[in-house]
Amino acid sequence: MANWYDKYLSIYGKPFKEIPDSVLDEIKVKLTNRQCQSPLVSVVVIAYNEERHLAACLWSLSELQTRYSIEILGVNNNSKDGTEDIYRRLGLPYFNEPKQSPGFARQCGLDHARGEYHFCIDADTFYPPCYVDLMMSKLLQPEVSCVSSFWSFFPDENHSRFGLLLFEFIRDAFLFVQHFKRPELCVRGMVFAFKAKYARKEGYRVDIIRGEDGSMALSLKKYGKIKFVRDSRCRVITGYGTIGEKSLWHSFLDHFKMQCKGITRIFYKTDNYEDSEDNLVKK
Repeated sequence: MANWYDKYLSIYGKPFKEIPDSVLDEIKVKLTNRQCQSPLVSVVVIAYNEERHLAACLWSLSELQTRYSIEILGVNNNSKDGTEDIYRRLGLPYFNEPKQSPGFARQCGLDHARGEYHFCIDADTFYPPCYVDLMMSKLLQPEVSCVSSFWSFFPDENHSRFGLLLFEFIRDAFLFVQHFKRPELCVRGMVFAFKAKYARKEGYRVDIIRGEDGSMALSLKKYGKIKFVRDSRCRVITGYGTIGEKSLWHSFLDHFKMQCKGITRIFYKTDNYEDSEDNLVKK
């Protein structure tokens, strides 16, 4: 049975020069048609050395079906490959951020976005057509400051469909339990959206290597609730950046060991986290 993301996989992982011009032209036209000069929603892609993934991601964004006026922007975070060439070829408005880190890249996007609602996008991820509208259904609620959803991996020769389903079921069950007391720890940047006026007051942390989106979610709690969209139609499809080259079993064991450390956190709330030394950006 065909998946909604199969056609994006047809160019995922390919060097830029191997993507057919007909596909690139199609993406360019659709991206141009999606842009609004007075957007309510900003959809902002950050990319660091994502030449082999970015076009596929933008193809999925070009086919978003939404009732809201949107803009789609890109951030090139000091890439050394053809990432910037893809932004240029597809005619997408983009900005260069020379300071290296997701925090700097996210902040650059926030500084240039015009929408009242801000969607964070990762360049190695595919987004379903109704993604924006399903996220907005929660984000528009007055008591909500930010929303997040869930993600799946596409099966390949090293990751079976059954193995992925089991892995994701266990992970999602843990995130469900954790979100009652620590919702900020369940937020991931590739599936994160927020009310921009609050985020601009807080700003992204740029002194940490990872966790900038969870930190932003934590800071937004003072303005409203963190909500999660559990509708399966909102589930994005991503690559194996969080699993790496390891097997699912070894990845599961690594995640299990990591989550077992301080597992009592799921029973109480906190507004303060201590940064580990290895996660701090060296001056």
